[in-house]
Amino acid sequence: MSEIAPEAIAEQVVQSDQLAEPDAHREVGSPRRRSEDARLITGRTQWTDNLQLPGMCHVAFLRSPYAHARITGVDTTAARERAGVIAVFSGADLADEQGSLPCAWPVTEDMVLPDHPPLAVTEVRYAGEPVACVVARDRYAAADALEAIDVDYEPLPPVLDMEKALQEGADKVHEAGNKSYTWVFENGDLDAAFRDAPVLLERRYVQQRLIPTAMEPRAVVCEPLGDEFTLWSSTQIPHILRVMLATVTGVPEHKLRVIAPDVGGGFGSKLQVYGEEVICLLLARRLGRPVKWTESRSEGTMATHHGRDQIQRMTLAAEADGTIRGLKVDLLADMGAYLMLITPGIPLLGAFLYNSIYKMGAYSFTCTGVFTTKTPTDAYRGAGRPEATFAIERMVDELAAELDLDPLEVRRRNWIRHEEFPYDTITGLTYDSGNYEAATEKAMQLFEYDKLRAEQADRRERDDSVQLGIGVSTFTEMCGLAPSRVLGSLGNTAGGWENASVRVLPTGKVEVVTGSSAHGQGHETAWAQITSDALGVPFEDVRVLHGDTRVSPKGLDTYGSRSLTVGGIAVVGACEKVVDKARRIAAHLLEAAEQDIEFRAGTFSVRGVHDASTTLQEVALATFTAHDLPDGVEASLDSDATFDPENFSFPHGTHLCATEVDTETGFVRIRSYVAVDDIGRVVNPMIVEGQVHGGLAQGIAQALYEEAVYDADGNLTTTTMADYLVPSAADLPTFVTDRTETAATTNPLGVKGVGEAGTIASTPAVVNAIVDALRPYGVRDVPMPCTPERVWQALRGGTGQRSAQPGAGGGLGSVSGGTS
Repeated sequence: MSEIAPEAIAEQVVQSDQLAEPDAHREVGSPRRRSEDARLITGRTQWTDNLQLPGMCHVAFLRSPYAHARITGVDTTAARERAGVIAVFSGADLADEQGSLPCAWPVTEDMVLPDHPPLAVTEVRYAGEPVACVVARDRYAAADALEAIDVDYEPLPPVLDMEKALQEGADKVHEAGNKSYTWVFENGDLDAAFRDAPVLLERRYVQQRLIPTAMEPRAVVCEPLGDEFTLWSSTQIPHILRVMLATVTGVPEHKLRVIAPDVGGGFGSKLQVYGEEVICLLLARRLGRPVKWTESRSEGTMATHHGRDQIQRMTLAAEADGTIRGLKVDLLADMGAYLMLITPGIPLLGAFLYNSIYKMGAYSFTCTGVFTTKTPTDAYRGAGRPEATFAIERMVDELAAELDLDPLEVRRRNWIRHEEFPYDTITGLTYDSGNYEAATEKAMQLFEYDKLRAEQADRRERDDSVQLGIGVSTFTEMCGLAPSRVLGSLGNTAGGWENASVRVLPTGKVEVVTGSSAHGQGHETAWAQITSDALGVPFEDVRVLHGDTRVSPKGLDTYGSRSLTVGGIAVVGACEKVVDKARRIAAHLLEAAEQDIEFRAGTFSVRGVHDASTTLQEVALATFTAHDLPDGVEASLDSDATFDPENFSFPHGTHLCATEVDTETGFVRIRSYVAVDDIGRVVNPMIVEGQVHGGLAQGIAQALYEEAVYDADGNLTTTTMADYLVPSAADLPTFVTDRTETAATTNPLGVKGVGEAGTIASTPAVVNAIVDALRPYGVRDVPMPCTPERVWQALRGGTGQRSAQPGAGGGLGSVSGGTS
């Protein structure tokens, strides 16, 4: 690597006037412990499954044992006679009122969107699809009665392979066929970029299917109150859920209250409108009493939507010096059996990021959504962006190997330089800020990159049976989903704004009401820190309210690393309005012109007059008593704001991974992992560390451990934690994390988002490291998860012998490229 000039490493900071002034007493930037953890860690809080209501009954669902079958009959007679059973319903019993589960993202005008009844009526299309439900006095009686329901099935052929599903004459999941849509994006002259390219690489990667596995299983409680209903759900999206439930069931929106109490994780799996939520609402309406359903862990593996499951065909053209000319992406995306809330749009979130941080002159992306007889897919941490980052980072490593160049050197030759920001990318996005040089330099230093390369060369020279691999991932992502106009242009029926309200109580205490709905992110702490600085009140005097559509009637909830970059900015806007209102009253109380009033650290003062001041708390009390307000001023400081971003935010970073791979057994051990992220301005470093660590765990899990596996009949075989390997802390390395800071220029806090960064960057870093260790043996890919068996098979599928190629897998020399 060539030496990077010091000015290239300098941190670029753009901060708002109100919140950017250096002050040791400011909350923003302080690693404060999360205030909500006292109740969350001890479990002394309200989870949905904790709810106990008078007269409440329990629901259990009978699920299809077949991946594909016609339903020719459902007999519920025997189940109704079981002790403790109150009612039993089949799909046919509820057919007139259950409607079809919504898909809010029709990505093309001709997209095939099949009906999706919450309880199957005539046909089941994945193992685990609900076909009937039992309502009983307790959950055990409900579960026991399921075995008494007699369902007659006529088995149909399962459809499990995406490529075969698109072939002529293939068995059909739906009568309309197995293709849901084809979506195309092109920019630049790809033919010219590929024509006579000195290097042309073609690769095929598989993103295996994943099961989200949140700590808290899904749960629903619904209570009827006359003609009104309150529904509790362990959801990420109480506001969206309310709108969609009203649309599906016909319950008027203003008579439906949705509450997301404390929620134990989601990772996208609770960004959904599930059939169980619809059915519980319908049952409460029919029976006139509260109902509860809580899924079991095994039930959740089949019934909660899955993530990933894509086949990526990548073609990259480059010059002999490694400069990328063009990139072509052909993607098959497994929709599963139905299109759920945003299923078809998930792959498209990655469409704009296959170029990543690299400059190129031509780009083509084609995505085909395919129906199979599997659990539907939808958002999972990163949602389209981990898939895109994996593919391009693997391709850049392949390009480096083809040219016998260091992988970091190839990246340096192609990435956007810090002085080129803002930068309009080939996919039409405008990256507002970044410094890839700074993040990479810091990561290399922490990782001791050159020292590890020297050790790698020594091991190769000694033909060590345990080879050292070094993996690189330099990434960016788009956060802050999303500008409403952009969502509209992509066919999404929702917007991307967020709302917040700030209420100043008579004693000067503050309530912040946010439309963002936390499920582990630390909103209550971070929002209070922002408010504390903006209003100059003690952190302890701020309370944050969320997750209840009656308390917080406006909001678009939490997903896509949008909470801080959209919801947090709405809080800033509301605080600014509070200050503006209070300034006018303070001017009146101080007998000064409003334009002469300054506000700093919670105190209003008259410019140039040292003994004329009043605090926000004093203004709040004066506003409450309303004894001496200016004419025409209402007795309230309360304010709300809605923020709709004009652009995404673009965090980035460099992740480096060193793996030791035993060439005799295939065992992989992560020896060291360094993550340097640039997420803009940091509100709470402790929360950031937690988010990064959790993201790294999930990304490494995809690389090494997790996979949802179906057998030839379409049965999910990984339905327990014994079969689906979620890594524990003992399975993961110690992470070295650090940050650089280039503030976002698109919001007043300069924040960019962090919730998905670790997941997006870590998977390719780990796989690149494994492949790097094995390149001397002719291995250029190991399918994920890279289990010892797959590594061992890859070694046997390669040459099986050491290659004599100079510098294989990370040399610093330069040779002319060829084709592959």
